[in-house]
Amino acid sequence: MPARVVVLGGGVGGTLAANLLDKELKSDVSVTVVDPTGMHLYQPGFLYVALGEANGRWLSRDERTLLRPGVDLAIERAIRVHPEAGTVQLERGGSLAWDYLVLATGARLVPEQIPGLVEGSQEFYSLDGAERLREELRRFKGGYIKVGIAGIPYKCPPAPVEFVFMLEEYLRKREIRDRSEVTLLSPLNRAFTIESASKVVQPIMERRGIGLETFFNLESVDPSANVVSSLEGDKAEYDLLVLVPPHRGQQVISDSELGDPGGWVPTDKLTLQAAGHDHVFAMGDCTNLPISKSGSTAHFEAPVIASRIASLVRGTAPKSNYGGRVMCFLETGNGKATALRFDYEHPPTPPQPNRAWHTAKWLFNRLYWETVPQGRIPEREPKERSGS
Repeated sequence: MPARVVVLGGGVGGTLAANLLDKELKSDVSVTVVDPTGMHLYQPGFLYVALGEANGRWLSRDERTLLRPGVDLAIERAIRVHPEAGTVQLERGGSLAWDYLVLATGARLVPEQIPGLVEGSQEFYSLDGAERLREELRRFKGGYIKVGIAGIPYKCPPAPVEFVFMLEEYLRKREIRDRSEVTLLSPLNRAFTIESASKVVQPIMERRGIGLETFFNLESVDPSANVVSSLEGDKAEYDLLVLVPPHRGQQVISDSELGDPGGWVPTDKLTLQAAGHDHVFAMGDCTNLPISKSGSTAHFEAPVIASRIASLVRGTAPKSNYGGRVMCFLETGNGKATALRFDYEHPPTPPQPNRAWHTAKWLFNRLYWETVPQGRIPEREPKERSGS
């Protein structure tokens, strides 16, 4: 009888793991992806939608078209995992049995946890939010723009910094930069979570007149007064407020008692096994690992999980481990970008932003559908050239 693998979540990690398992084990495995919508969203594109540089329709594909023919797709919402019974309970009734379970459930946005945030701010961490922000920016005639982070951890750590750089360029193109003030509100003592990256981006922010207010841990938003307040007691006035909403793990993780208080799955950093469950693996945004919550992380984790499950199915000792590898781009505007490449042991040393890395990101965005979900991502990187 084929080994039964259920993958919860049809994002980049879940899709890639399912395809790799089907390709590797063929008739020795039965793989089912469970996803509540059956649609695959390319979330890094939300940033470009917000700034009018991409159409939302380009960012969505039918999940079935990205899966190998041997992989089943259940368009259902998983509401509870029963590890001891080896089943997943589904919202519309019934359940799926599994021998191996892959948690690729991602993160959810919980803006309601900050008073006034829903009514008083915009965001680009959902497709609907990005489209609303795009229209707000088109109506914007000048004033104070505050961009902040309403809680750590959050998906795609470079995105707020990328947004302020691209926003500053957007305002110049609209010829309203001289009537606008852009400020990044950071909960840390620097612009970015990674210190080496902050050392690259902060001088560029200064040269472009982008403000930075540190140690601003968001407490509340007052939409009637257009004021955002921090836990430290600081207040900032705004005409347009753009916030990264608080993130939590998915409800199914909490309801299944598989998560910590934030809903994140305690996960072995090397084997990617969920703590206390030898046949349950976790990847991507849903884990508590000390690494970026990003599609790149899930992309590098998926082959490890597929390899370890394949070894277990064949009765051999798993050898593949995840070393914390991450590689992502950071747009700095003006047709330039840098790259963050690091792992558990090696912090990133970002090159000075240049056009080669911007071109690489542009190509990656365009080729995503034909490469990453099927595991065909090119490894060649551009030659680095100086320039900021």
